[in-house]
Amino acid sequence: MLLLGDYSAALAPTLVVLGLALVILPLCRRDDPVVRATLCVIASLLAWRYMAWRFTETVPDLDWTFDALVGWGFALLEATTLLSSTIAFMILTRTRNRAQEADDNAGWWRPGPAPVVDVLIATYNEEEPILERTIAGALALRHPRTRVWVLDDGQRDWLRALCERLGANYLARTDNAHAKAGNINAAFATLRALDRPPEFVAVLDADFVPHKDFLDRALALFHDPKVGLVQTPQHFFNQDPIQQNLGLGRTYPDEQRFFFDHVQPARDAWGLAFCCGTSSVMRWGALEAIGGFPVGSVTEDYLITLRLQEEGFATVYLNEPLTEGLAPEGLGEYITQRGRWCLGLMQIVRGPMGPFARNRLRLRDRIGLVDSFLFWATTYPFRLACLVTPLAYWYFGITVVNAPVAGVIAYFLPYFVAVLFAVNWVSGGLIVPVLNDVSQLLGAKEISKAVAIGIAQPRGHKFKVTAKGGDRTRVVVQWPILRPLAIVFVLTLGGLFFSPATDVVFDRDAGDGKWVILGWTIYNLVVLGVAMAVCVELPRASSAPRIMPERVLLHTTAGDGNAWLMRLTTEDAWLRGGPFLAPGDTCEVAIEGVGRVAAKVTRVEPSGSALALMPDEPQRTALLVRLHTREGAAGTTETNVGGLFTDLALRASRGWMGR
Repeated sequence: MLLLGDYSAALAPTLVVLGLALVILPLCRRDDPVVRATLCVIASLLAWRYMAWRFTETVPDLDWTFDALVGWGFALLEATTLLSSTIAFMILTRTRNRAQEADDNAGWWRPGPAPVVDVLIATYNEEEPILERTIAGALALRHPRTRVWVLDDGQRDWLRALCERLGANYLARTDNAHAKAGNINAAFATLRALDRPPEFVAVLDADFVPHKDFLDRALALFHDPKVGLVQTPQHFFNQDPIQQNLGLGRTYPDEQRFFFDHVQPARDAWGLAFCCGTSSVMRWGALEAIGGFPVGSVTEDYLITLRLQEEGFATVYLNEPLTEGLAPEGLGEYITQRGRWCLGLMQIVRGPMGPFARNRLRLRDRIGLVDSFLFWATTYPFRLACLVTPLAYWYFGITVVNAPVAGVIAYFLPYFVAVLFAVNWVSGGLIVPVLNDVSQLLGAKEISKAVAIGIAQPRGHKFKVTAKGGDRTRVVVQWPILRPLAIVFVLTLGGLFFSPATDVVFDRDAGDGKWVILGWTIYNLVVLGVAMAVCVELPRASSAPRIMPERVLLHTTAGDGNAWLMRLTTEDAWLRGGPFLAPGDTCEVAIEGVGRVAAKVTRVEPSGSALALMPDEPQRTALLVRLHTREGAAGTTETNVGGLFTDLALRASRGWMGR
């Protein structure tokens, strides 16, 4: 009680924030601009109130001591992260949903003929099953005047044969200059020479399958002649490494959901949505106006939005799940992908389309670029600094943050609570503190390196392809990523016992700030522990999307009967109920949209029967279309808080190797 009384005054601002949030926010709509603006302004004001306290009360006197240099350096880095979050909050004050606009303008070209759309599938080294489903999905698009082109930068004869078998056009070039952008530009030369060049071009990565209504919905927004590009979100039917290795696939969304479901709609409301490469549709005339895909960055997608804007063409965002693809399955590929995104942004910032260069970008475009730059350049280095700072205190006696507990409660806590409520109310609960820090920490080293390299030497970098597919059936420990985390974990844990174990005593003037450092240290240990668990890649089951249980007719030698189809891939199925089956029996399963598929029973259990499917070629294609082109979002899109903690506890109980 005495402790609570000592800190009650300091706790008052946090209690006010909590009370207002819990009472008012449940009554408000998430798309209400007044509520969003009020919430974001309050969070930003509390953030800068905290930062003002940091500079005036918690940093050492400005001189040439280690304490001062490290303390001020850390505080300045923290301030830049707050500048980044302030701009981000400004953007989040608005949001836009174009679903009604797409409804109202569907088929705007009528009574004239439907526009010709060329679908370009850029590929380099992907495996056949990945490309087969993408091509099958593209050929199943509902739009009547669609041509599908597979752009092979790997010059593979088997892919040419696959295209001929499925009915897609195949293009290859003699070199790999400018990677994906160069591959697409080479295809443009072919399209330009056709008797009927396209009016629109859709771009798909090799692992992204379009839903049947992808073109119908995206084309509706081109009713406005100023629209040059329509971007749609990326959804994933497999789990990313964080979901997979922590066992959170059912309860925690993929790491990109906040960006695609909330940041992009907010940027769209300000006219700042940008191309993300795959799952986009572009106006052919706009592409011709800018000379095709720009090649000045390894992230040509953002750059194409800026070039289109210079020529008077807008990029808009349709927040509907119209494609689904593969998230990086390995942690190394996950980190490499984000490092490439960061490097590409740094190249743009340093190039002729940068925010401070002489170009025709609007002020808002420049602010949007600064926002993206600050996100990459401050968030990840700050995450690394947060790990090192307590070590400086425990091992060298450097007081980086001289903060009393009461001050932390009075200034940091209300800011933290307000930001947490703001981002989670806007996003519907997508930001979970420890897991969010883990996702940043895993890529922090690679991304911080990309920031430095991209700023210092923006030219001459090769495009690093994100590998997809491969054998994912074994436990794989990512030692290059885990090892430095383990070293920091041991050092952090050892720091708690350094002085008692060595009798080294530092002349610290930190008051009760040692308790702040202690709490900080314990939090770092938790984040490091979870991050190390993610580095142990667990075997993956089939990445086939989930299906809703449905009734099917089962034909057997003993007679016909109904059963429940519970799981379906192109290779196997799981049935519940129906006629009696025994291992080795042959049968046929009548699947809607596919037909009667021959099958063999491989296993029978009280809960159901496993069948190996033996589809013919048309049936296999139909299965791919059936599995990957249905309407709706693939994967988990919302956080289930109760289930999240249950899954984390289950993962912890299975041990370090997940057994």
